[in-house]
Amino acid sequence: MDRFQKGYRQGGGFSSVTEIWVDTQTGVNYLWHHDGHAGGLTVLLDENGKPVVTKN
Repeated sequence: MDRFQKGYRQGGGFSSVTEIWVDTQTGVNYLWHHDGHAGGLTVLLDENGKPVVTKN
């Protein structure tokens, strides 16, 4: 099994894309967004500023 699994995707092609990736070892969720040739990755936070964790 791959360590990271895509849990969500919105958009596609060369347009704006937003994805949520889950670390299968820790459960931590990451938000990935790219638009054209620029992109960024960050930990997905809940309303209290804590990392969103997916439990298996």
